[in-house]
Amino acid sequence: MAETVRDALLLLAWLSPGYPVGAYAYSHGLEWAVEAGDVRDEAGLRDWLADVLEHGAGRSDAILAAHAHAAAAAGDATALAAVNDLALALAPSRELHLETSQQGRSFLDATRAAWGTPRLAALADHLAGPVAYPVAVGAAAGAHGLDRPTVLAAYLSAFVQNLVSASLRLAPVGQSAGTRVVAALTPRAAALAEAVEGLALDAAGTATVRLDLGSFRHETQYTRIFRS
Repeated sequence: MAETVRDALLLLAWLSPGYPVGAYAYSHGLEWAVEAGDVRDEAGLRDWLADVLEHGAGRSDAILAAHAHAAAAAGDATALAAVNDLALALAPSRELHLETSQQGRSFLDATRAAWGTPRLAALADHLAGPVAYPVAVGAAAGAHGLDRPTVLAAYLSAFVQNLVSASLRLAPVGQSAGTRVVAALTPRAAALAEAVEGLALDAAGTATVRLDLGSFRHETQYTRIFRS
């Protein structure tokens, strides 16, 4: 029981809005979707996030995090570096590459400083350059021996909640509607965490073309408050 509580508290800390990764600065294309009129209300936000979760970065990140976790748990730095290389290559635009690499680097550095272990330090030495965010989370969790299905579910839940938080600042929905969206998508995040368990690394990838194209357009959007 004590170990379960410890694991839960670690994940709550690592994936909280206050963790120093700069998640508040990114909308993962949502700012452009609001500008373009793709997301206008609660229903539109729920549907847009469901697609991102199940067909976009949510699913792909979960697969990458699972493989990073396995590599870290085994102490296989070569496999971990290969997962990271693939994760960075899968970013479809400059902004989305910045989103994952900046958060990943920040997460790994902060976690190594505050919750460092010899295994995490050894693995981090093989990730000296850009680090994809799901790889950083998976590697830290694997190095600490955290339960992988729980890590994936927590990661996906935090992913959804961060984007809902961004939507509140963009103003297509209010707090009550945002809370309902989180409630609607939480079971889907949990189901996705189970579904990706055991999938091969080749299964990583996205099918959210409009989001990808929108992330290019966001680079030149006239007014914006987010970096992606």
